Amino acid sequence: MSSEKSGDVRATRHIRLTSHPGQQGPSGAPAIHWGAATAAKRGPVIGTTTNRSQRNVIGTHSGSYGVYRALAVAAGNLVKGHRADLTNTSPTDLIGPNPQWGEAEKMVSIDPWGASVADVFSEHIAQGYDVRPTIAVTKAHIDLPEIRHAMVFQRLIPDNRVLLENGSAVVTKVAIEPVWWLPGVARRFNVSEADLRRNLFEETGGMYPELVTRSDLEVFLPPIGGQTLYIFGNPRDLADSNVTLTARVHDECNGSDVFGSDICTCRPYLTHAIEECIKGAQQGGVGLIAYSRKEGRALGEVTKFLVYNARKRQLGGDSADKYFLRTECVAGVQDMRFQELMPDVLHWLGIRKIHRLVSMSNDKFDAITGSGIEVGERVKIPDELVPADARVEIEAKIAAGYFTDGAVPDGDQLAATKGRTLG
Repeated sequence: MSSEKSGDVRATRHIRLTSHPGQQGPSGAPAIHWGAATAAKRGPVIGTTTNRSQRNVIGTHSGSYGVYRALAVAAGNLVKGHRADLTNTSPTDLIGPNPQWGEAEKMVSIDPWGASVADVFSEHIAQGYDVRPTIAVTKAHIDLPEIRHAMVFQRLIPDNRVLLENGSAVVTKVAIEPVWWLPGVARRFNVSEADLRRNLFEETGGMYPELVTRSDLEVFLPPIGGQTLYIFGNPRDLADSNVTLTARVHDECNGSDVFGSDICTCRPYLTHAIEECIKGAQQGGVGLIAYSRKEGRALGEVTKFLVYNARKRQLGGDSADKYFLRTECVAGVQDMRFQELMPDVLHWLGIRKIHRLVSMSNDKFDAITGSGIEVGERVKIPDELVPADARVEIEAKIAAGYFTDGAVPDGDQLAATKGRTLG
């Protein structure tokens, strides 16, 4: 290769592989003691690439956007080694520390100190360590037509605290990037850490060789989407079991959530949960929507659309009795969301009881209660909010174990529940 002009970030350089000890940390890299009760004892998570000798994890921050970052550097739009100026970026609301932060097994997929690195790791930053937040907390107003509709029919009344006269709801909004402590993740799934590392390495096409060559690095920043929380009311009340908590854990469905596709119940259930969260906060409680990027049951949107076609074109048409079969035929599995890691964010918030869980999912309920969080009432989606073409989905899920306060459909009823054809 010919070298580029002097000073160009694209100038030819040798590449240093980092798959063996001595090429990057732990010399010069702070140790991570996962589950330590204080930030000082736990140590910072350093996934930046400005100084490779400081790195103490596998992967990089904002892993799902790493390729875009690489493109920006390659194109000369981003200076390689840029250090974030964290002035005035501190959280708008203080969350924690909560007792669960010192229990290693309670949180294996989130850095509990990720929102406050500029404060709790200020000494490391002053010493030149490039520590980045993995959690950001801000304020926002959200504006949904379904909420204004609820106001028209007086199901919701503005109070100018939680719900404004113009129909906007006031929320605290939290963005969370995944930070996996591999020994804990392995135990959560009842597999060996060696098998977990090997499969992560192989199924990402060998993208992270450190997974199999660096057993001394226990923390992984996976290249997957994170979570966004929407909190209605005082975030500090989430950790108070005496304050009524209305909550929904929702997995991403772009087609429905954003564009209103009617083949599933995702958007109507989400907006119904938001309405319930607003009511709960207005009545002195607190509301929570935990939104995870797990598009198409974590199978991806392409797979989801292929399944739609298979369902609509199969002999006999789209029917509830074959709802899960079509997904298995295309993807090899019904669902890859694996709710085992989902409760971590609830523990980060200090939650010990959800008084009203707006969810019918048995997988989510089992994961939440299995992690030690008490659940009171379960709130199903009102029948009138289920789109006609989504009856196939909801009936199949109820038959498979989803919560309902009504009758569970039998085989004949499932076969008779049909969706429309393509077109």
